[in-house]
Amino acid sequence: MAASISITTPDDWHLHLRDGAMLQAVVGHTAAQFRRALVMPNLAPPVTDTTMALAYRQRILDCLPADTGFDPVMSLYLTDNTSIDSVRAAAESPHVAGFKLYPAGATTNSDAGVTNIARVMTVLEAMADQGVVLQVHGEVTDDHVDVFDREAVFIEQVLAPLRRDLPELRIVLEHVTTRDGIDFVRGSGDNVAATLTAHHLLFSRNDLFRRGIRPHYYCLPILKRRQHQEALLQAAVSGESSFFLGTDSAPHLRGRKEHSCGCAGIYTAHGALELYAEVFESMQALDKLEGFASHHGADFYRLPRNSGQVTLEQVEWEVPANYPVEEKDSAQGGMAEIVPLRAGETLCWRLCDQA
Repeated sequence: MAASISITTPDDWHLHLRDGAMLQAVVGHTAAQFRRALVMPNLAPPVTDTTMALAYRQRILDCLPADTGFDPVMSLYLTDNTSIDSVRAAAESPHVAGFKLYPAGATTNSDAGVTNIARVMTVLEAMADQGVVLQVHGEVTDDHVDVFDREAVFIEQVLAPLRRDLPELRIVLEHVTTRDGIDFVRGSGDNVAATLTAHHLLFSRNDLFRRGIRPHYYCLPILKRRQHQEALLQAAVSGESSFFLGTDSAPHLRGRKEHSCGCAGIYTAHGALELYAEVFESMQALDKLEGFASHHGADFYRLPRNSGQVTLEQVEWEVPANYPVEEKDSAQGGMAEIVPLRAGETLCWRLCDQA
């Protein structure tokens, strides 16, 4: 008989769903695995206030059956012009969980991001007063800083001073990728946490350049050295409540990935739990998966833990070569498609039941 593991229905605390045809193509994958997901606001135009977030949330729900039970939790895009009133409205909404800090130009659709942390300090103080969480893309964008060092420099120049000056602000360092990030979270107390992606746990920067450039392994923050990957793995399976699941699943059309200036983002929502199960099994820590996937994030966001269960079974299955999107791919020609992580490869765990 195949081995199996059942855990409390998990949540994804960092997710990109996009909009329009792409949203329709991908949201079902997440809804099949997670009860809640924190949806990123970097659309074009960005989701900057609660009214826009609630409208986006409804578009997400409209793509799913009415009885799906999936609960999109929204993040708002922090800009230099975010107002105190916007913070108050976010704090009052049961469907908004915080503001996302994108340093301007750091990643996809981040040009409207914060240009200098000093410009939003009064807003951050209001967030701290109201208990609103700051979700952080932790990289500097200075061209003279090496791409592999941008997280560590951001922590030194921005995050550590912010933590010192505003210790009551609740912060999630999203998709942490370095030992520096892990150490910062561990040394920062209960108000600071981090999400970990499956792809940063599974791969190092060698995989990005294995037998050529592999565009579907390109993400931001970029994959790091093996020594940093090992630090992430140890944090994930540690049982520490400061670390929890956030896929950062980020779909792009094949033509935009396989391009002379390819987009950053890895699509993992098709097999997110299966990928994490592979990680935790490799670390002989499957008993720690439930806390990481189902408990720690809900606790940090001060939300009730889910009451249902999902079951993963140790059964091999082949990841499809692609998933179709009902639009034209202008960069490649023809109908559009997403290439998922591990396309055409075999995964050894599969989600088989929910209760």
